[in-house]
Amino acid sequence: MKKFFALALSAVMMLSLLAGCGSKKEAPQTQDPGKTEQPAASELNVAVFYYDYSDVYISSVRNAMDGMFADKGIKPNNYDGAGNQAQQTDQINTAISNGANLLIVNIVETSSPDAAQNAVEVAKTAGIPIVFFNREVSDDVVNSYEQCAFVGTNAPEAGHMQGQLVGQYLVDNYETADLNGDGTISYVMFKGQEGNAEAEARTQFGVEDANTILTGAGKPELAYYNASAADKYLVDQGGKWSAQAANDYMATILPEYSEANGNMVELIICNNDGMAEGAVSALQGAGYNLGNDKDGKPTSTVIPVFGVDATDSAKQLINEGKMTGTIKQDAEGMASTILTLVGNIKDGAALMDNTASFNVDKGVAKIRVPYGTYTGE
Repeated sequence: MKKFFALALSAVMMLSLLAGCGSKKEAPQTQDPGKTEQPAASELNVAVFYYDYSDVYISSVRNAMDGMFADKGIKPNNYDGAGNQAQQTDQINTAISNGANLLIVNIVETSSPDAAQNAVEVAKTAGIPIVFFNREVSDDVVNSYEQCAFVGTNAPEAGHMQGQLVGQYLVDNYETADLNGDGTISYVMFKGQEGNAEAEARTQFGVEDANTILTGAGKPELAYYNASAADKYLVDQGGKWSAQAANDYMATILPEYSEANGNMVELIICNNDGMAEGAVSALQGAGYNLGNDKDGKPTSTVIPVFGVDATDSAKQLINEGKMTGTIKQDAEGMASTILTLVGNIKDGAALMDNTASFNVDKGVAKIRVPYGTYTGE
């Protein structure tokens, strides 16, 4: 009997030893101290906040960015701020609560830094990167958090380029543009939005640089269509830079400032292509800018209309002879630059790695996407 119990005990001990060996785990690998732990593409939860889906240029950025995300195997969660900062702020908080670990923000409110700074603070609290784009935020906001960056443009550049484009066009076509023959070109300026850096710069330099070219050629400066107006521009009161706002303004202006009255508006400068398209629509309703014939010659009097963005619809109007020119704000270039930063986060790199070839501001993580000029194919 004793021999039986000894054999049984030995068997039990042997089974225990084998079980222990089978359950033993390998020691964890030591993480490279120079590498930041970041989620893989399948784990990356990207939330993208657009200030307003109805903005034509922003829609083109969104379409480009969605395609590039898809190429990387990432499905972003997109949010429409609809021009309402309170709504966008709620969306940011909700996205973080739902597990977002990268925020890409086209901020609604640009007249003060508060909204952008609040977004940075919630990102910092959550310990996640935040990338602002398109609508300028202050250097102080970006510098307040090491995982914050901005992708946009150099605001004055578009204004300078547009002013040069307008000025040279008028010098080359002065007699045709001066419809009432008084020797001065009467213009309307559609600003878009008060307090927006891009709108301010385009409004200023779009006229100043055109005047520099005109006076250099011995021509008088531009004259605002309403000489008694304190502000030499019109603003979209909804803050949306919309075609509808420009159309409504022009529908009011054209009956009073007409060829018949000898004070016709002879030039329209717009801070974006959406407003330019609205102005063109109103002009067409009055019999102007009806496009070219099959030989490329105008079928009606053309009031030159200039915009900014080079949206597909604006380029079509230009190619049809219904609009004169635009400054290209590169939607695909902006999207691809943002995706470079997304790729850094996905790969565990620092947010601003791989940006040596970009135009980066000194002392602040801001990348500037260059503009171009478009006057037709």
